[in-house]
Amino acid sequence: MGLHDLDRLIGDWTLEATHPAFPDLVVPGRSSFEWLDGERFMVQRSTADHPDFPNSISVIGAMSDDDERLSLHYYDSRGVHRVYSLEMSEDVMRIARDHPGFSQRFEGRLTDGGDTLAGIWQLSRDDETWDDDLEITYRRATTASHPPPADG
Repeated sequence: MGLHDLDRLIGDWTLEATHPAFPDLVVPGRSSFEWLDGERFMVQRSTADHPDFPNSISVIGAMSDDDERLSLHYYDSRGVHRVYSLEMSEDVMRIARDHPGFSQRFEGRLTDGGDTLAGIWQLSRDDETWDDDLEITYRRATTASHPPPADG
């Protein structure tokens, strides 16, 4: 899988997130995917409309010049930085991070012709048991090649 297999993510998205710590709360937000000049890295920016959910930026690219495996470097407004592996096959995106006491994984599926990406993050604190964590649904707002029509 190469980085350009993620081309279909390019554009603006709305999002809705739920978290077990806030069982009755649905947090809206926005996210965008765009190429950094040269198209060697993809940049994702996300904002959440709730003070307890961080805003973030992620940079996605090949792990090295001779390796097509992808990594995702995540940074957020809390000062958190994490490095994940990322793969996408067919319409399924998988993101994972193995870290003793705090491993994470995400599996999301593209549906609706690529206009919805829905999935759930899971968390393991003991490297054996996985608990559902953040559930998130992205819905396409625009695409880079098909922006909304201008008002006029």
